[in-house]
Amino acid sequence: MRELLWTIGIGIALAVPALAHAQASEAAPTPPLDYADRHNWLCFPGKSLDACDVDLTTTIVTADGRTHLEKFRAHPNPPVDCFYVYPTVSKDSGVNAEPVIEGEERAAVRTQFARFGARCRLYAPLYRQHTLTALLAELTGHPLPGEDRARKIAYEDVRDAWRYYLAHENRGRGVVLIGHSQGSAVLVALIKNEIEGQAAQGVLVSAILMGVDLAVPEGGDVGGDLRSVPLCHAPEQTGCAIAYASFRATAPPPSNSVFGRPRRAQPGMRSACVNPAALAGGAGPLRSYLQAVAWQIGDVTVEPPRWAKGVTVTTPFVSVPGLLSAQCARTDEFNYLAISVHPDPGGARISEITGDVIASGSVRPEWGLHLIDVELAMGNLLDIVAAESRTWATRAPAP
Repeated sequence: MRELLWTIGIGIALAVPALAHAQASEAAPTPPLDYADRHNWLCFPGKSLDACDVDLTTTIVTADGRTHLEKFRAHPNPPVDCFYVYPTVSKDSGVNAEPVIEGEERAAVRTQFARFGARCRLYAPLYRQHTLTALLAELTGHPLPGEDRARKIAYEDVRDAWRYYLAHENRGRGVVLIGHSQGSAVLVALIKNEIEGQAAQGVLVSAILMGVDLAVPEGGDVGGDLRSVPLCHAPEQTGCAIAYASFRATAPPPSNSVFGRPRRAQPGMRSACVNPAALAGGAGPLRSYLQAVAWQIGDVTVEPPRWAKGVTVTTPFVSVPGLLSAQCARTDEFNYLAISVHPDPGGARISEITGDVIASGSVRPEWGLHLIDVELAMGNLLDIVAAESRTWATRAPAP
């Protein structure tokens, strides 16, 4: 199990319902983080040593094996803001992460958030998240003391960062919430407690909630985990949510799946699936930005695939247009984003991708493609935020 958790590297928050009522805690108060201090932000406009200031150069590998470079260009005057909460990455020994920016947090920002600088001003708070150590202890039946309070601390940190952002940075600007895994679970609670039915709902451009099971009613798209924020159905729609968990089309969720159904029994509810490649429904091509260099998971070095015959990729990221597509799929029990691979018959380019969770040399199908939920659809999400921003510009009053 330990190997599995370190392999995942980005675990999940197992109790969205507990987070949703985090403000009601009666436990001894924990000193809050000061979000006026830029050291408590991974990304903040104008911050020195900003975690979002990274090399995002991408090698485009076409189906015939040819390559060209795509240079990243940050937006010089972004029309909206993006507020990001990263997944479970901390390997600290306690139940909550220490409030210190480490390599794991920076890696999450690099792969999942920094590229949104092409569309947004970027805000990413550091928070004392529920750690991989605590998640491992819970999954093995030996939870660490203070589990419930730990999740509340994580939530309260993000809540405080959000309140600071609203009070000092927002000034009526539209904002996109972006999260993955534990980060998405925290954002669901934040929307319920701090946004729905309040003034902040008026600045919500969208919520992009990946690698989490967002409960919605059968045949509907609002009224489950969220009371008034519906699912998105068009790129120009605002005030809505995009939520999904990805699996290979050839390996749908098994009976013990971690994702694809609500985490607690909720009659009449299903997990939301919004396809970022085709918001209106059906299938669509994915514009993925995948890691192209080796990276560390615990003490293991993960090598990327050989992207094309005779091609050596030296950029941090690679894109493979036409290789991948996505479509929401439904079984009696599960609702999920099915990822299909379309290799070129000539075989010049790779015919498969990495991204499965592997433990003891075996794929763990219950996790699907959780490791790369965000990277799979990064280009599509950038297009959606651009379309939403255009809509926002026509509707929002001047700050």
